[in-house]
Amino acid sequence: MTDDDARLIWVLADDRAGNVNQAIGVAEALAQPFKRVDIGYTNLARLPNVIRRASLLGVDTGSRARLVAPWPDLVIAAGRRTAPIARWIKKQSNGHTRICQIMRPDGGEGAFDLIAVPAHDRMPARDNVVEIPGAPHRVTETRLLIEADLWRPHFKGLPSPRVALIIGGSTKSTVFTADMARELVGRAIEATGAIDGSLLVTTSRRTGPENEEIIAEMLGNSGLAYHLHDWSSKAENPYFGYLALADIILVTGDSVSMCCEAAAAPGGVYIYAPDGIAGPRHQRLHQSLYDGGYARPLLPNTEIVPFRHPSLQPARTVAQRCLELLSAPVS
Repeated sequence: MTDDDARLIWVLADDRAGNVNQAIGVAEALAQPFKRVDIGYTNLARLPNVIRRASLLGVDTGSRARLVAPWPDLVIAAGRRTAPIARWIKKQSNGHTRICQIMRPDGGEGAFDLIAVPAHDRMPARDNVVEIPGAPHRVTETRLLIEADLWRPHFKGLPSPRVALIIGGSTKSTVFTADMARELVGRAIEATGAIDGSLLVTTSRRTGPENEEIIAEMLGNSGLAYHLHDWSSKAENPYFGYLALADIILVTGDSVSMCCEAAAAPGGVYIYAPDGIAGPRHQRLHQSLYDGGYARPLLPNTEIVPFRHPSLQPARTVAQRCLELLSAPVS
């Protein structure tokens, strides 16, 4: 067995699906076996990390039972609440474990071997900080090829070019209004009709029932061929099939993950982000994707056409830095 084969890698996976996907995306980019360690919390996890520090404060009993030796060579975690746990693991290993934290750890930055932050988060420069263009994800070229083969038979009756419409919704600080839903779906219908194509439409838990009704009604009256998957559907989720097979992707700008995953796909990406749908942080992400050629803004006068762009793969950048950590001697 080689040293690479013997490496023990843990991914801390809590109840934030977006965070977990980022951490697993980095682990998968390492192309080495890893162990997912599920984490649950108590109310004490709400305490700031300046109080939790390197500890299991706020971690529930079942999770503590999973956090036992042998300690890993590398821990990959994402989000504020996992940061004290990663630091605690490193402490238990007497400094042997390297820790890669994705996004701001909210304190104790010097304790981390690597902190990977999207450039739009504007974290102050440090030797252990790497800026990446967007959020890590799991949408690789290989996965898209697999998903394309899986879903192509399901969409064989839908004419090309295909336009995917990926709709998010309201967040804690923004509202996806009925007028926005009408405008966006109207633009998608108009663009699809102009190229004699078909629509692939999916909604989110955050889209809202009123907007769901508007979307379904507009599609039904459009005269176009379409496939609609609403978030409450019991059918298999075609999201990755949409990304793999769409020639054009329209995505709402309320979700960092959706924008970054769309930018990994081959179809030309347009981000719908009118005033009120995205805060300053999301707006900075959108601009970085425009500047990098990964996406274009969907403005009132934008011509919606297919275009080629690079595949956004920030997880690979983080994985490469993790491999360098594993190869370096423990200080």
